Amino acid sequence: MRIIIVDDEMLARGVVREYLSEHADVEIVAECANGFEAVKAITELSPDLVFLDIQMPKLDGFEVAELAGGKTRYIFATAFDQYAIKAFEFHALDYLLKPFSQQRFDQALAHARANLGAGGEVVEKMVREATGRNKPLGRVLIRDGARVHVITADKIEHVEAQDDYVQIRSEGKSYLKNQRMSELEEQLDGEQFLRIHRSYIVNIAFVDRIEQATKDSHVAVLKDGSRVPVSRSGYQKIRAVIQ
Repeated sequence: MRIIIVDDEMLARGVVREYLSEHADVEIVAECANGFEAVKAITELSPDLVFLDIQMPKLDGFEVAELAGGKTRYIFATAFDQYAIKAFEFHALDYLLKPFSQQRFDQALAHARANLGAGGEVVEKMVREATGRNKPLGRVLIRDGARVHVITADKIEHVEAQDDYVQIRSEGKSYLKNQRMSELEEQLDGEQFLRIHRSYIVNIAFVDRIEQATKDSHVAVLKDGSRVPVSRSGYQKIRAVIQ
């Protein structure tokens, strides 16, 4: 079994390493001290199992799992997050509540062995629900190969739907994220973002004015000059907040 250990505390990584030494059939292929290292290692090394801390700076465990995808299975570790623990229990994913004993660790590892062949669908569902619980979204994470872009929500100017992807425009750059428009819309702050068209969401703070494009249609002109189509229902919604 190929394993990656992820924790920002060196002593915590040492505990997991020590407990794993009691199991002759495991190989530690990487140790990571932060979420960015973890995403890179998981995507490049494709381990069977990751021991993943939840509370880490920059990227937390949920965000690492979201960015790394659902093929890898995880045993999450947490010091106090009762809401996360309940989510894991509900989805029959194991977790370790710090500090944990060798016996508890061995139980989690045995559970992981029994479920390694089950695929990552449960992990993906858990991550989506846990992320949704943390609404409204404060930042959006986008993986671009081995790189990770972190975009704060208030810097998003507009979002365009492109099949199963969304294109996010922020500070003069465009980023493509594998996510459905409806899912992102639910996560964003409804008082800051408006879906003004079937294919477009705008950040109200970046809307300069609304113009009539044709006799029966309108466009939103953003502060950078971008023009975003507005549907009839979208026009009613945006007129209610922009006078």
